[in-house]
Amino acid sequence: MNKLKLDDEVIIVAGKDKGKRGTISRLVGNDRVIVGGVNLVKRHTKPNPNLGQPGGIIEREASLHISNVAIFNTETNKADRVGIQFLEDGAKKRVFKSNGQDVD
Repeated sequence: MNKLKLDDEVIIVAGKDKGKRGTISRLVGNDRVIVGGVNLVKRHTKPNPNLGQPGGIIEREASLHISNVAIFNTETNKADRVGIQFLEDGAKKRVFKSNGQDVD
């Protein structure tokens, strides 16, 4: 069970966008995430007439390593860590480490 999932609200804890908040829009592999509106890079692309793509400088989101983001706890308004708690029936749920409340 991954500790971070799609559409989780996260805060950037390291790098050029430190302190910015956003939601996870895509998971890339096991250790990288793309956060909406954060870590924007400029990509120079050639035009492709077969696909109808114009060329130019396109700004898009690049991936971040999962260690550089932390889940945002709305209760405390701070970054928090995620723990996994087992229920009586064997199911797992994600909880905040600081106060033990459910993430979902």
